[in-house]
Amino acid sequence: MREDFNQIVKKIAVSDIRQFDNEVSQVPGMVKLTLGEPDFNTPEHVKQAAIKAIEDNQSHYTPNPGIPALREAAAAYYNEKFNWHYQAENVITTVGATEGIAAALQAIVNPDDVVIIPTPIFPIYIPDTLLNHGQVVFIDTSSDGFVLTPERLEATIKAQGDKVVKALVLNYPNNPTGVTYNHEELAGLAKVIAKYQLWVVSDEVYAELSYSEPHESLANFIPEQVIVVNGLSKSHAMTGWRVGFLLAPKTVTDEIIKSHQYMVTAPVTLVQYAALEAMTNGKEDSQVMAKQYVERRNYLIESLEPLGFEMARPDGAFYLFAKIPANCPQDSWTFVRELAKTQKLALIPGISFGAGGEGYVRISYAASMENLHKAVERLTAFVQAH
Repeated sequence: MREDFNQIVKKIAVSDIRQFDNEVSQVPGMVKLTLGEPDFNTPEHVKQAAIKAIEDNQSHYTPNPGIPALREAAAAYYNEKFNWHYQAENVITTVGATEGIAAALQAIVNPDDVVIIPTPIFPIYIPDTLLNHGQVVFIDTSSDGFVLTPERLEATIKAQGDKVVKALVLNYPNNPTGVTYNHEELAGLAKVIAKYQLWVVSDEVYAELSYSEPHESLANFIPEQVIVVNGLSKSHAMTGWRVGFLLAPKTVTDEIIKSHQYMVTAPVTLVQYAALEAMTNGKEDSQVMAKQYVERRNYLIESLEPLGFEMARPDGAFYLFAKIPANCPQDSWTFVRELAKTQKLALIPGISFGAGGEGYVRISYAASMENLHKAVERLTAFVQAH
């Protein structure tokens, strides 16, 4: 059998986050605070819309970017939420934010183009860039409170010399840190981005889970350069439905539709009708969950700080990025493996999210309070044992 596979694919590994989650899932009694999976169920009215779509025989192809009513509803929904000004022609319905990211990067990256990625960050953007023969340049933000500063961004761009710096990836509220950007921080970045004419792939899938201040986007500053990625996985507890949205200028969506079309043809039809219901009648669905996430976040911070954990500024999403106490193993893989083995508690090592992540662990609080109480008890025992 031939084994001369695509060399880039051969160099890409299956996500170590998913591998570790699969590993610990086999252990009876394991408490998992690993994946970004809301423990809530999809709202009932959304489920009923999907059932009705099946009964109405909505089982045929739709237009590649999605049914027109959904694109219109998504534009209206996000415009109302975040003060944007998109129309249906600016929206592509995608198979989750994951496919949207892949389609966007495929549409804008030429071979050897540089894509700047601040870390720590969820690693999906890295293989998507490499698969399109782009070059990834990282910026470790750990010394700046996990926020990319305009000064660091401009210095990194200048350091590339004659290379084509094509795009910047931002994810905010951030996975894994929970950190997001305020108005002043975004305004500073927007000036640099506009100066160097970068595309921004702006992953804002946690936008409706911003806690201290209402979510603000780079699309409020430089919409002509921003490709917004969003979706319903986190806001409406629809991870398994796989529905997301890209919002961008029409000149951009016209190109991304080509990538999107040859990846998936179109999203699942009945899922689009469920999404239409979420966009039309589920505008407050996320707030019920957000309120509980704040309670869970506050409980964990209050419980873990006395143990010696230090947290990044957790203003959104449902993660804490916690610095490992000094008396414990500082290698994050060693820490999580020992913790899983001795206490049956699974967290994700910080190093999985790139430079600046070592010495930290990611704790997902998209879990019940019962499991969070168990987690605190087991973490307390582990830290005290060291």
